[in-house]
Amino acid sequence: MQNPDSGQGESTKDASGSAHSEKNTPNSLEIETPKPQGVDAVSVLWTFGKCLGALLPVYLAGYYRVSTSLLVFGLMVYTGWKHSREAKEARLRSAIHHNDNEQQYSDMKMLKSKKDLPAWVNFPDVEKVEWLNKILQQVWPFVGQYLEKLLVETIAPSIRASSTHLQTLTFTKVDFGDKAMKVVGVKAHTENERGQVLLDVYISYVGNVEINVEVKRYFCKAGVKGIQLHGMMRVILEPLIGDVPIVGAVTMFFIRRPKLDINWTGLTNLLDIPGLNIMSDTMIMDAIASHLVLPNRLTVPLVADLHVAQLRSPLPRGVVRIHLLEADDLPAKDNYIKGVIAGLSDPYALCRVGPQTFTSHVVDNTVCPKWGEMYEVIVHEVPGQELEVEVYDKDPDQDDFLGRTKIDLGIVKKSTVVDEWFTLKETKSGRVHFRLEWLVLLPNTEQLEQVLQRNKNLTVSSKTSDPPSAAILAVYLDKAEALPMKKGNKEPSPMVQLSVQDITRESRTCWTTINPEWEDAFTFFIPDPRKQSIDIQVKDNDRIQTLGTLSIPLSRLLSSPNLSLDQWFQLDKSGPASRIYINTVLRVLWLDEENIPTSSTEAAGLAAGFSKIRPRQTSPDPSFATEGVLRIHLLEGQNLVPKDNMMGGMVKGKSDPYVKINIGGETFESRVINRNLNPTWNEIYEVVLTTLPGQELHAEIFDKDMDMKDDFMGRLKISLKDIITSQYTDQWYTLNDVKSGRVHLVLEWVPTVSEPDRLDQVLQLQSLQSYQNKAVPSSALLFVYMDRAHSLPFKKSGKEPKAGAELVLGKTTYRTKVCDRTNSPQWDEAFYFLVRDPREEILIVKLSSAWDQAIGSLVVPIRELLSKPDLVLDQWLSLDGASPDSQILLRAELKILNSKMTEGVGLPQGPETTLGRYSEEQVTATNEEKQHNEVPSEESVAVSSQPAVSEPEEEEVFEAAKEDPSPPETLPTHTSPDPNFDTEIEEPEDSEVEEPITITQQSVTADTEEQEPWQRPTAGSGIEDIARATVFSLPSVSVPEKAEAMPDVVLETRPPHTTPNPSFGTEGVMRIHLLEAKDLVAMDKLMGGLKKGKSDPYVKINIGGVKFKSHVIKENLNPIWNEMYETVLTPQAREEIQVELYDKDMDSDDFLGRFMIRLSDVIRSQYTDQWYTLNEVKSGRVHLVLEWVPTVSQPDRLDQVLQLQSLQSYQNKAVPSTALLFVYMDRAHSLPLKKSGKEPKAGAELVLGKTTYRTKVCDRTHSPQWDEAFYFLVRDPKEEMLIVKLSSAWDQAMGSLVVPIRELLSEPDLVLDQWLHLDGASPDSQILLRAELKILDSKMVELIGQGTLPCAAGNCGQVKLSLSYASKEKKLTIAVHACRDLQSSSKDGLDTYISLMLLPDKTKATKKKTSVKKRDLNPEYNERFEFDLSVEEARRRHLSVSVKNSSASFRSSDNIGQVHIELAQIDLASGVTEWFDLKEEAE
Repeated sequence: MQNPDSGQGESTKDASGSAHSEKNTPNSLEIETPKPQGVDAVSVLWTFGKCLGALLPVYLAGYYRVSTSLLVFGLMVYTGWKHSREAKEARLRSAIHHNDNEQQYSDMKMLKSKKDLPAWVNFPDVEKVEWLNKILQQVWPFVGQYLEKLLVETIAPSIRASSTHLQTLTFTKVDFGDKAMKVVGVKAHTENERGQVLLDVYISYVGNVEINVEVKRYFCKAGVKGIQLHGMMRVILEPLIGDVPIVGAVTMFFIRRPKLDINWTGLTNLLDIPGLNIMSDTMIMDAIASHLVLPNRLTVPLVADLHVAQLRSPLPRGVVRIHLLEADDLPAKDNYIKGVIAGLSDPYALCRVGPQTFTSHVVDNTVCPKWGEMYEVIVHEVPGQELEVEVYDKDPDQDDFLGRTKIDLGIVKKSTVVDEWFTLKETKSGRVHFRLEWLVLLPNTEQLEQVLQRNKNLTVSSKTSDPPSAAILAVYLDKAEALPMKKGNKEPSPMVQLSVQDITRESRTCWTTINPEWEDAFTFFIPDPRKQSIDIQVKDNDRIQTLGTLSIPLSRLLSSPNLSLDQWFQLDKSGPASRIYINTVLRVLWLDEENIPTSSTEAAGLAAGFSKIRPRQTSPDPSFATEGVLRIHLLEGQNLVPKDNMMGGMVKGKSDPYVKINIGGETFESRVINRNLNPTWNEIYEVVLTTLPGQELHAEIFDKDMDMKDDFMGRLKISLKDIITSQYTDQWYTLNDVKSGRVHLVLEWVPTVSEPDRLDQVLQLQSLQSYQNKAVPSSALLFVYMDRAHSLPFKKSGKEPKAGAELVLGKTTYRTKVCDRTNSPQWDEAFYFLVRDPREEILIVKLSSAWDQAIGSLVVPIRELLSKPDLVLDQWLSLDGASPDSQILLRAELKILNSKMTEGVGLPQGPETTLGRYSEEQVTATNEEKQHNEVPSEESVAVSSQPAVSEPEEEEVFEAAKEDPSPPETLPTHTSPDPNFDTEIEEPEDSEVEEPITITQQSVTADTEEQEPWQRPTAGSGIEDIARATVFSLPSVSVPEKAEAMPDVVLETRPPHTTPNPSFGTEGVMRIHLLEAKDLVAMDKLMGGLKKGKSDPYVKINIGGVKFKSHVIKENLNPIWNEMYETVLTPQAREEIQVELYDKDMDSDDFLGRFMIRLSDVIRSQYTDQWYTLNEVKSGRVHLVLEWVPTVSQPDRLDQVLQLQSLQSYQNKAVPSTALLFVYMDRAHSLPLKKSGKEPKAGAELVLGKTTYRTKVCDRTHSPQWDEAFYFLVRDPKEEMLIVKLSSAWDQAMGSLVVPIRELLSEPDLVLDQWLHLDGASPDSQILLRAELKILDSKMVELIGQGTLPCAAGNCGQVKLSLSYASKEKKLTIAVHACRDLQSSSKDGLDTYISLMLLPDKTKATKKKTSVKKRDLNPEYNERFEFDLSVEEARRRHLSVSVKNSSASFRSSDNIGQVHIELAQIDLASGVTEWFDLKEEAE
């Protein structure tokens, strides 16, 4: 997989190749003349043979002296016969050619006439819009002014940034002429989702444009006179709102690149050069694509407060994973010896989806290449987007075109997987094999583990492919506030850099402001969201000064609702009030293998456009069943304006008010309250909405009049976003545009859940509610997706039906579209129903032909969905009253309405109150008696969830509150229990209490939810508001007078030990020792390539998503690294160890080879010391020691492991681990409250050495539960310690714990599993964790004991030297004693001598050598050498000792090994005698 944005960087090169192919490919309307083929060697020999045969009779006639006249006569006869035959053949060819021309001309004329027809003629669903063209003709001069601004201010900077040669390009004249753009057809899509209008506009522009361009750097002037632009632009009108202008924004873009033809003037001789002409067209096309071609959109907001970034970059429809496998029977384009000998091709493929471009690697000398590459592309619009594939033959000068094809991605979406051969067009032969997979976007993590495991098993063999992605991340960058000033107290010009792993994107720059608004969106592919994070840096436009940073681990998104975070974030390394608003959305990429067609023939039929496949389940849009319900409770009004006048206006009367509420296109009207300025309505309305931005609730109050128009009494607006954010709002709203008046509304956004056990609570709440408009609150939402039907019966006339479906539930009826005549119609439409009681209602589906002849029906009781997994029925169902084979495929999904009001059910009331605030008996009297402007008293309501000491009225209800206002000593483990949990507490038998007391501890509003039970207010609390607004006829709760105190609540059981997953603590360590390499390929060229250089190699190792990189060895084809790496893996891992070598260069690194090792083989052998041959290169091999280190619970093994650790030394300073520490964080108990009195949002941070982990952050509770596991590599268990820090949302410390690892060594099985007290917390605060130490049982320990530990990399033997310095004589003395264990490939040994050099200068006085020892691998020299040097000069030198072979041939190196000794590090005064290790020659 390649990043889509990387393709944009290659667009110039790729598009140039594409344009070249279009120019060199013959037009389909022209006569294609065959290209002469090259002659191969056999044909040359055959021609030579024929010439020899023709000359042979002449030679024989002369040899046998035949008469010349006889020879001439025979020649004349042959010539006459030959002439007559050629004349007949010529007449025959002329007749055939004339016939072919006539047929081809007629075909061309027919094709051309059909091609020139507008889209509204070719496609019946495209409509002609001549009226729009007349409007465009009138407004074209003003459009020209806008386009001039677009060229000068937007496109020109893009062109200048695309090439260094065009940095001074400017437009000196822009005139779009008087020929307006024409719209040749418009297609309106009806199958799209509600809340938007989707149009396809086919545009054609042939304009008399005059544009002059100047490049000042080269003193060049050029121009354009005439532009042709043809293409299909998609226009989306969304969101639709219930107010003028109805449409919130207009979004425009091209799905595919439009066809652009530019007539250049001015520098015609320069711009008509093919390469430059294509480059100019391509640059302008790239500039247009960067603004208007998907995934980029031009969005024009029409109303305020819209999330423009989300409209510009909505979540994609899906992701297509493209497997480019192979090709077959491609044309051969390479010829040798000027066409005499035919060759093959060097094919590569270019794949493009919109601006996302990918180029495969080149396969040399083949017409049947095998690529085996994988790419991933984001699909924004289906139907519409296509995969464009072009195949080229790679040549040094200009690539040859081999064919192209297009694949509709809508077919991939329908069939999930398409694995087919696709025939190439515009070529004689050739086909390409693709496997295309449609990945849906899941808003949950249920399938994440399965996706990650599947990706691990997916082998990616191509060198241009990256690991497959498990998710995509969409980041909507909105704005920032209070950024710090620049130096000199100047306002910055902020821009943002967003980085995920090694991919970095940049936002646009907001100039000179500390409160920038970017409104940009970005998309990233995520291989593993559990291990990655997004890093955000706010910088000044110079990219040097950082204004703030932010890092968000993607694991935080995994624990967030709907996998999204939409909030303000505090910036680090910034001002105290600096913050940034970001919306991050994560979606898991899921391949739904259950819906893959079973047979390849069915898939081929679908790919051909004949949809014969019967999927087992539906595939609705990802937005299906994402709606929620807005519940509007209209309570009362106050201080309304009097509009009715009596006695001709001399006496002011009252009003007859009623309310109109409008939201999302739905309008509700209340009943009229006669003659009342403080009316009470007590009515409820429900509307189903999607969370589209820009929606508002409009409420208007009118005075009802009998004879004339109703009088206006005020209006108000409420943003739907505010309602959804708060979920529950109980508020008085002041009326606008009038002198006085306000309205009391309770607004609740009710989300949906797939939890059937919530239904009883919802129905219980429903039974307690009563409203004046007789409305019954819904308990659930039923979503129905009508997919298709199969084998419907024919009509009575014998014709296929025009099928349509009618869906009925209660009083709600919907109708689908009517399909064209077919017995297998397909609708792809979605509907929803508000369900009062799922146990009683039924869904009826009636099928008919054009609504006049019944075809069949289906009855689905809603109660059947309650027993289905996730409350979803998705399958084929047989139709009643139709043929036996008639079936319909639909998806019925039930969602329970998770109302926050259910938390108030079961609240106790005081003895004085038996009815709610607005019961039916009170409403009429209230409307007649209320004549004052004050809010009605709330003293009649005494509803509380806990005893409190705040109001005297409450003393009669709970006497115990007066005696003990402090918090109870025994607290429940959780302050917000399940709403179903009612605690019936009965006194013992000797108690005088006769009836049980039912108390539910549950808060409703956000303010009271964050307080402890004894801190919640009683009068005017959120619970009382719910009772006032929604709870009617609640049963009274009698409390005995002798009950002196609240009964204790029984504590939740605390487990004594943790219960981790059985796989906990089963990992081991993979230890990789990178030693050396030999015979690497030389990639560096010297003197312009005339002389071969060497390479600067380094190694990349990838295993299980963990990557290691060695240091670079300069100019060496036989490098020695001696580095060690460790990673923790499970023994069941199926990964491969991928090793790649590169040559470090200034621009792009050169490839030196790769190889792969199966991890299972390493685990099986435990220890492997081996040379591995590099693949895909001419030569090279790498020496690795691979060790799988299992773990044991034996503390006596630790000393041996520590001894091994002390013996090992590596160039990368790595220290081998001796143990693994596994930590399981279970839960905590009785954590202290925050300073604000709220319960903490507890999270734990675990630190060991330089490794830090963080748990998830739990919801507000003082007894959080994490259930998370972590592991640490431990260097020395006797010295290191584990630190656990608890905090509330990482900002307020709550306690800590220190566990020295050495304490685990004395525990049974090295395991500590118990409750531990926290330091710096309350006395009762404890944490339950499991710390398990495992010793690494390395096989190297046994090798040390056996004395078979492998030598260091490159060891070629040893040399024994004595070094000393005589101060009096001022001489450096070196004695060469002997060598041992020299390496030789010859059986006869070596003829060795030793060369000594004092560096850095090489003179005769500083070079010495010993005598030659014949055929000896352990030679003895015992020779002494002296150098005249001062002691200061000797310390500046280093000694180079080389052991050489005097009998080496001129082709092989004479160097056996060498050692460099820094004399400054030797104690020359005392003298040193020791063995020195010989290494291979340093390059």
